[in-house]
Amino acid sequence: MDHEKYSDEYIGEILQDVNTVAVVGASDNPVRPSYMVMKYLKRKGYHVIPVNPGKAGKELLGETVRASLADIDIPVDMVDCFRNSEAIPAIVEEAKAINAKVIWMQLGVSHSEAARDAEEFGMRVVMNRCPKIEFGRLSGEIAYMGGTSRVISSKRNKLLGKRK
Repeated sequence: MDHEKYSDEYIGEILQDVNTVAVVGASDNPVRPSYMVMKYLKRKGYHVIPVNPGKAGKELLGETVRASLADIDIPVDMVDCFRNSEAIPAIVEEAKAINAKVIWMQLGVSHSEAARDAEEFGMRVVMNRCPKIEFGRLSGEIAYMGGTSRVISSKRNKLLGKRK
């Protein structure tokens, strides 16, 4: 598969087929992208399970944070990775162990070898994309308001300067 460009059908099928999403690298900070994506996906009807060993046992958006994918006791359809590219091979191994159907790597995150490994296992793979942006784009929620830029960040755009 060409991971540089995905068809709308491929992304749309994933977003329609998925029910339970484990978010690896989940943050309880409301300005962090992982928090925003979790909250958005919950509003869209997905069951979102936060995964972060440093926050394990705490509650986040109505769900108990798990230390690892292995700690989730229900089937997981998609693993959304908010970790750096170097962490992806280990996450793919954990995802394989729980029979996840999809590995989704967030913006700026990719790992070709781990993607190939996941695909050989039978998983669908998305790299360098955000499910919040893709859902909004495909549903028409965001169109010409910057949604095609594929950028989501908690950092202020330097071009905007400081607000007075």
